[in-house]
Amino acid sequence: HRGSTATASPLAKLLPSNLDAAIAIASIEHPAILATQHLVDAAAFSVKSAEGALLPQLSASAGVSSAYRRTIPGSADTGQDGTTSSANIGATLTIPIYSGGRTSAIVRQNKESLSQARIEVDVSRDTVRQAVTSAWTQYIAAQQTVVANRQVIAAAQLALSGVIEERNVGQRTTLDVLNAQATLITAKINQASAERDLVVASYAILSAIGRLSVERLALQVVKYKPEEHYHAVKDKWFGLRTPDGR
Repeated sequence: HRGSTATASPLAKLLPSNLDAAIAIASIEHPAILATQHLVDAAAFSVKSAEGALLPQLSASAGVSSAYRRTIPGSADTGQDGTTSSANIGATLTIPIYSGGRTSAIVRQNKESLSQARIEVDVSRDTVRQAVTSAWTQYIAAQQTVVANRQVIAAAQLALSGVIEERNVGQRTTLDVLNAQATLITAKINQASAERDLVVASYAILSAIGRLSVERLALQVVKYKPEEHYHAVKDKWFGLRTPDGR
């Protein structure tokens, strides 16, 4: 049984219409940018949490107790027998006055971390923009090379036909025909290389904008779902075996 391999083709239908559209999509959908934006959100929450340590804290408490009393006959205790119940409720207000500067230092540290996280977002955007621009430039160059090579192939084919006709009337030699055929073969090889570059560049654009995924490519493969492993181990408190039995 011999397998077959499908010929790769450019992903023109999945690509944005122009470079500006590609950059706009990448700035919204690229995983690297989304990850750094989530880090900014996490850093902002850390700042709020640290600032919360400087605020007053109010706590409340309540309780109910019950006691049973019974006097032993003949004892000197003259208290009344029965059950006694009591309830209490209270509130405590804690106001931070002095912490040795530790809390303030933590707040400042978290704010610096937040600033760094915001810078990382800009760095990620610049990196993604550069990758998109590079991939798009290579794609356009490959397109132009393919078009140019088609013209070269057509010219080489026409030249070969002319050399063959001239040989038939004795004006060219067989060596001239072989040289013309070699020129045509070289042009076709260059065309195949350019078409390969075009396919690679189209995939590079999808990768650069964050759309190189199983869903976008409609691949007939099983998609990895990390949440399945999470659900398999979230309630596993002991044992050495993995969910697949290893």
